[in-house]
Amino acid sequence: MPAHPGTTTSPADGLVLATTTWDDVDGAPRGVVQLVHGLAEHTSRYDRFARALNGAGFVVSGADTRGHGGSVSDAVPLGSFGAPGAEGFFVDTAAYAEHLAAQHPGLPLFAFAHSLGSMCLQNVLVTGPVPFAGVVLSGSTTLDGLVGVVQELAADPDAGEGLAGFNAGFEPRTGFEWLSRDAAEVDAYVADPLCGFATEDAVIGGVLATAGRTADPAALGRIRPDLPLLLVSGDRDPVGGPGGANAAALAERYRAAGVRDVVLRLYPGARHELVNETNRDEVTADVVAWLEAHLSA
Repeated sequence: MPAHPGTTTSPADGLVLATTTWDDVDGAPRGVVQLVHGLAEHTSRYDRFARALNGAGFVVSGADTRGHGGSVSDAVPLGSFGAPGAEGFFVDTAAYAEHLAAQHPGLPLFAFAHSLGSMCLQNVLVTGPVPFAGVVLSGSTTLDGLVGVVQELAADPDAGEGLAGFNAGFEPRTGFEWLSRDAAEVDAYVADPLCGFATEDAVIGGVLATAGRTADPAALGRIRPDLPLLLVSGDRDPVGGPGGANAAALAERYRAAGVRDVVLRLYPGARHELVNETNRDEVTADVVAWLEAHLSA
């Protein structure tokens, strides 16, 4: 099997984090991609996308976020970040990037971070040097913009609870139609016991509490100006705001901070999980082409 399970250890509290690596690459690898998944899901859901990246010559690896997938313990149960909170999540992700860079010396390391994972990367980018040759933010948004979206949903009596609240305005078949136009992908998500579960308020709340830091011009100015950034979002993704407005605002925020290579791609009609959308082949091809164009970064 091309996907290999493994573990790594959190430097924040010693939590054992479950990892998945795909390395079925013909010949010598061209690069490495770190996967950082979203809220209430897990790394192995990205199997199809990771295999496509393998086919393009990229080794792919990701660690399940603390309190998600296999990264759980008595102290950090499913749906919790444990005592280290959101900062532990950020530290774990940065440490795994350093691990992958050390494991594959001489190969460019990229990140593909989705949704909550992309918000983690926003923090990682402004808090210290990163070993990345480029970063892809999928289903992302400005955190201050997302605060507004969450507040609006909380005030809407017709909105569902938790993640299902984002389904306002979509067909109400399962409550998770906001994820994708592909009904089979939505059904697979709903049937997965490691997806869609309730999380402690401190999980999303702890990440949203960093909205000021991720918008601070001084902090943004610490991002390497030659770091390539690709933002991909569906223009019907409620996380990215109406028409992708908040995703576009995030791209402009990076440009204003002096980052020279920032590309935003909005996909008409697409929803939140682009690698599970009906146009997933188009999205995957676009990501692969962008990675290939930045191999020498």
